[in-house]
Amino acid sequence: MEEEDNEDPQDKHEEEDMVADCGEALVVRHILNTAMLTEDESWLRHNIFHTRCTAQGKVCKVIIDSGSCGNVVASYKMEKLKIPTKEHPHPYKLQWLRKGNEVKVTKRCQVQFSIGSKYKDEVWCDVIPMDACHLLLGRPWQYDRRAIHD
Repeated sequence: MEEEDNEDPQDKHEEEDMVADCGEALVVRHILNTAMLTEDESWLRHNIFHTRCTAQGKVCKVIIDSGSCGNVVASYKMEKLKIPTKEHPHPYKLQWLRKGNEVKVTKRCQVQFSIGSKYKDEVWCDVIPMDACHLLLGRPWQYDRRAIHD
């Protein structure tokens, strides 16, 4: 009973909204959430791919973004899943849209995940505070796995 009281309300809310990462519903859901194709398909230039994966038995939100220069995992999710971290071999700073809002990347971890019942993978991710998703797979993952999606 004590464990439930110590849970982060955001995580509890997320788990209620999350559905499994396998089955036909994901394909239908993705199609229904995608804007309808029109003659003007310029929105595709800025669209990113959202899906779900399972890591450590928990469902996580994933973004696949070819515009990202790294693979990253949300620090709070990594802590919740109790994934051990290591010091980053080449620490660096991320500076987003404004000066002064830099994030120091000093840790990384190896995340094992699966998407559906057939795809299983393990990838090194930099640990950063983010709330857009739990796991962001960028160009390093796409290049290493020769991943293509359209």
